[in-house]
Amino acid sequence: MAKRNLITAALPYANGPLHLGHMVEYIQADIFARFLKLSGKDAVFVCADDTHGTPIEINAAKQGRKPEELILEYFDQHKKDFDDFLIGFDSYYSTNSTENREYSDLFFKKLKEKGYIYEKEIELTYCEKCSRFLPDRYVKGKCPRCGAEDQYGDQCESCNATYKTTDLVDPYCTVCGEKPTRKTSKHYFFKLSSFSGMLKDWISYNERLQQETKNFVLNWINEGLQDWDITRDAPYFGFNINGEKGKYYYVWFDAPIGYIASTANYCKNAGRKAEDYWQGKESAITHFIGKDIIYHHFLFWPSMLSGAGFNLPEDIVVHGHLKVAGEKMSKSRGTFVTARQYLESQNPEFLRFYYASNLSHSMTDFNLDEEDFRGKINNDLVANLANFAYRVLSFTNNNFGSKLDSVKEDSKFIEEFTKRFALVSEAYASYNFREAVRLILEISALGNKYFQEHEPWKLIKTERKKCHEAVTFAANIVKNLSILVAPIIPSFSLRLQKQLGMEKLTFRDLNFEMKNCEINRARIMFTKIEGKALPVDEILFPLSLKVGEIISAEDHPDADKLYILKVKLARREIQLVAGLREYYKKEELLKRKVVVITNLQEASIRGVKSEGMLLAADNGQEVKLLEAPDSKHGDAVKAGNFRTAEKNLSFSDFKKIKLIVKDKKVFWSDSRLRTGKENVIVDIADGAIVR
Repeated sequence: MAKRNLITAALPYANGPLHLGHMVEYIQADIFARFLKLSGKDAVFVCADDTHGTPIEINAAKQGRKPEELILEYFDQHKKDFDDFLIGFDSYYSTNSTENREYSDLFFKKLKEKGYIYEKEIELTYCEKCSRFLPDRYVKGKCPRCGAEDQYGDQCESCNATYKTTDLVDPYCTVCGEKPTRKTSKHYFFKLSSFSGMLKDWISYNERLQQETKNFVLNWINEGLQDWDITRDAPYFGFNINGEKGKYYYVWFDAPIGYIASTANYCKNAGRKAEDYWQGKESAITHFIGKDIIYHHFLFWPSMLSGAGFNLPEDIVVHGHLKVAGEKMSKSRGTFVTARQYLESQNPEFLRFYYASNLSHSMTDFNLDEEDFRGKINNDLVANLANFAYRVLSFTNNNFGSKLDSVKEDSKFIEEFTKRFALVSEAYASYNFREAVRLILEISALGNKYFQEHEPWKLIKTERKKCHEAVTFAANIVKNLSILVAPIIPSFSLRLQKQLGMEKLTFRDLNFEMKNCEINRARIMFTKIEGKALPVDEILFPLSLKVGEIISAEDHPDADKLYILKVKLARREIQLVAGLREYYKKEELLKRKVVVITNLQEASIRGVKSEGMLLAADNGQEVKLLEAPDSKHGDAVKAGNFRTAEKNLSFSDFKKIKLIVKDKKVFWSDSRLRTGKENVIVDIADGAIVR
């Protein structure tokens, strides 16, 4: 390990509350930082609120407030949430700081002097009504590739195509709703393309980086890197560029520099220099980030650092996204849980333990599930770890006046524990916290087994001395466990060590040398979760869908675009009115196995009763039926494992439900529609909307 270790977590945006997805990263980074410190390393953990950009400027304007007031409010909220989740930052700062302005100016000056920054006139999207250029998140329109509607100006959520705001079809301003125009403006660009060789070498030969991440980034480099627009036009909340009127550093330029500014904030209070961490030879920088910002941290940021003469990070640890009940977090489905909502109902160390038990050195997404969460807490943390500690210490209190004796145990038995201690350290060092938890629970289970097999409640009646020695050995296991779990559940660790009459134990204290001393009164620190474990509502799929076989098709007598269809659903038949005459001949519809909504309110369409609705995909050019050809009529169609809601829907309710096509399959969020036999399929391009 390096002489100086700097750990960072990505900067949360100061435009909203922290949620449980955010907490994955901060808990992960905090565990690693605590492990380094407990291992005797010089480690500093820094972060900051990301405070600049158009969203904050516009949000503040809507509220009739100054941006500085808004970011201060969120700073206080974020800081309290982090404190309550026991995130031990050495510096939690703000990108809207004097230090960050100075470092941003320094980077810009150095990069420009070396020829890495140049000026260029570009065409941008401009809203005449708002009198402003529109960044990608403030203009929407149809995707230029797949035609999906209401897509942001940088990337399509349906087909993942990337583009410029000026590429959108039928764009509109998300602030006022008006159609924007195009306007040219002078901007500064960073020559990212000049760093391709450096980046390729740094990524290829850095053995610490995750291979799956390296593959992504090397592909981007091989495809050719585009120079990067690092400025924005007024109005904009951020740092104005010296000597430039109405030109500001783009938030992604000054935000990562906030890592350095926060380090400087720590150093000024610790008698150190930020340069020792960011430009010194004996320092190592480790970034923790989510996979959604790989491009910025593996390409833009290292290039900026290299061009300005700063150290490159030794490692960038990328984690996957958190899913709740198998789905992306969603406010509308009740699965968007803020950090504060969780804290109001549950113990923060339960979440720290649960996340640790799922985190490995991988970008794989993981799931926050009610039953899994309850099981890990009740069975692993409470029944195994916490219960073992209480059994041992309370027995010592009650039978030996809280005093410990000497330790006399087989050296091979101690060696087995010691080997596992080393393996736990290795797991922490390699970011494999799931393995660390597994080993800790194994040690605790061995301790439970040892205590159970010695039966001290019986042994004390016949061999009091031997019983005392056995209990003392078990108490040493408890002490060692208090150290091993400290990076994950630090409050539990401190309280347990207080019960042992000790404090500030480190990994150097992993031994069996606690003897001939007195402990304090044992306390039950964790109890099992009863009732609801998480503040998450059960997610229901709102549509009741069945496979229906079309057995007849007739023209609607009063509508040129409509058919009247008879559809068989198991033992019953229903009548539907469907607008398919432009797309299918009547004979083409017969015997097709289609998907029918059965919980839609009955309607009269041009005087004909319709008892449901067929589902079809529409991309603006063609319409295709959703089909399940190998299923039986009457088979249920479900979205993933979600239970289907029984409530009848109005047509207006149905229109709010978003079903889209990906790879000729139909999805509700991340869940495929399928019967018990097959996926629902539709022969149409990605991004088509189901209606």
